[in-house]
Amino acid sequence: MMALDAEAQDFSVLIADDEPSSRETLRGIVEPLGFRTILAPSGEHAIDIVRSMSIHLALLDLNLGRMSGLDVLRMARQVVAGLPAILVTADATVKVMRDAQREDVYSVIPKPVTRSVVIYTVTRALAQRYGAPVNPPLQPPVG
Repeated sequence: MMALDAEAQDFSVLIADDEPSSRETLRGIVEPLGFRTILAPSGEHAIDIVRSMSIHLALLDLNLGRMSGLDVLRMARQVVAGLPAILVTADATVKVMRDAQREDVYSVIPKPVTRSVVIYTVTRALAQRYGAPVNPPLQPPVG
């Protein structure tokens, strides 16, 4: 377990989305807070990253080409048990929400994302999993 009041730079966030603009949008929200971000353009690449790097949270698009974000999460959790994950999707149907709940996804964020929702959800997910408040640098709220 991490020490209380962990700093943002203590955490690595995997961002997996097959759309470059979506990856960059999420990176543009998460990285300025001090979190390390690692980008993956596909589910296969995301799995390779989880196998080779220390990842503390996964932000996964539901549709990642040949794999779904939930498929990636199942495989990632074989490597990192209990890896917290946030699903991002333009298709937040009741079925998607049920499937996400079944896979113990921390939250489902609808696209288009808003900065405040991403920041809130990412910091809460990390705090819940690692038992420490996460203190990103204070910045004025935008969006």
